[in-house]
Amino acid sequence: MPHDPAVVSAQPLAPARAHVRPPSRFAHHSSVLQALAGDVLQYAKMLGASDCEVEVSEGFGQAVTVRCGDVENIEYNRDKGIGVTVYLGARKGYASTSNFSSAALRETVDAALNIARYTAEDSCAGLPETGLLATREECARDLDLYHPWYIGIEEAVDTARRCEQSAFTVSPQITNSEGATVSVQEAHFIAANSRGFMGGYPSSRHYVSCSVIAGKNAAMQRDDWYSTARNPAHLSSPEAIGNYAAQRALARMGARQVKTCRVPVLFEAPLAASLIGHFVHAASGGSLYRKSSFLTNCLGARVFSPVVQISEHPHLVGGMASSLFDSDGVATRHREVVTAGELQGYFLGVYSARKLGMQSTGNAGGCHNLIVRPGSHDFAGLLRTMRRGLLVTELLGHGINYVSGDYSRGAAGFWVEDGEIAYPVEEITIAGNLKDMFRHIVEVGNDILVRGSKQVGSILIEEMKVAGG
Repeated sequence: MPHDPAVVSAQPLAPARAHVRPPSRFAHHSSVLQALAGDVLQYAKMLGASDCEVEVSEGFGQAVTVRCGDVENIEYNRDKGIGVTVYLGARKGYASTSNFSSAALRETVDAALNIARYTAEDSCAGLPETGLLATREECARDLDLYHPWYIGIEEAVDTARRCEQSAFTVSPQITNSEGATVSVQEAHFIAANSRGFMGGYPSSRHYVSCSVIAGKNAAMQRDDWYSTARNPAHLSSPEAIGNYAAQRALARMGARQVKTCRVPVLFEAPLAASLIGHFVHAASGGSLYRKSSFLTNCLGARVFSPVVQISEHPHLVGGMASSLFDSDGVATRHREVVTAGELQGYFLGVYSARKLGMQSTGNAGGCHNLIVRPGSHDFAGLLRTMRRGLLVTELLGHGINYVSGDYSRGAAGFWVEDGEIAYPVEEITIAGNLKDMFRHIVEVGNDILVRGSKQVGSILIEEMKVAGG
């Protein structure tokens, strides 16, 4: 197995060649988006809407993929849209358009109102209470989320080629490639409602990825790696990404099954984030009020091992999931979600909170930089702690029952003996129940890999069933 992936993520992207900063690639200034939002609110009120909310957005993207040295794809996207929600008392209607003309805006509001007239009343529908909304002062804060990447097509192609070539030079056993990609994504938006809320900001998200194949014929194995960041200067170097993707593919050669057993299981950091994602899904308002979650009525209960501490940091400067407000316009706040394994709070938007008789937690649209406090061990230390068991580096399928917590997924990874990786394994299934898995987490590693809204190191679980040959 290759070295700790956190080492790769720490290697910065080589500085790009000097550029003259061109004008913004957005076709509309933020002041234009604000004016459009204001026009929608005014027109909806004029037509008799009791309340209205609107989001105006625009995005730009560019992606280049190189495969075996040749340019395979060059993609551009330029998107814009306006989404309008109107309320007639407890009736709600929604419509959207990608046309920013005055006539199109009026037609969109008209359509939303017509829908609202024919929908059933819902006592939980409606805008947030004014006291929950983010203020103009709060919305003015800069979280450093926008770093445009002025990389031209030729330079993007060169970067992708360097990434892929780095993989091929690791070993002649790297026989093929599924491609290396360089992607640029930038967007800005304005959200507003008829209760005085208006806020928005630009953001960016870029990545470099590589996927390669080792071996030939029936002995082939594939693996990949990628680096993503808001600021392109924080991306790993393309050479490091390609090199690590190749090492991972090579390490999987000669994989075999293991006999069915019950052993400790270590989820590598990228997969550990999916475990926290299952927790978020089960602790979210929609699952709770529909009673389709194993965490219903669990506030204050111990749902994790005492070693687990989870906090939410929505105002983390430069964070991948930072936001001053949620999609309802409710101000976000730092909070402790799990303390010593006990569940302190759910993830609620305004609607789900009302359904549950609770208050919004500012999580309409998802969580914001959920950070699982790391333990004292790095990746190698977790292997030594486990001593004998399964390291999982790939999961297949979606065998999760959120009502019961039952968990069963196809997996691949490495068998561990005496605290060290012994050999690669494949074509196995791991099974357990999320309730038991969460309560029997032995340790969370400090090998945190920041890729999205959940920041967590590798997670060691005391025991799961591994089904093999």
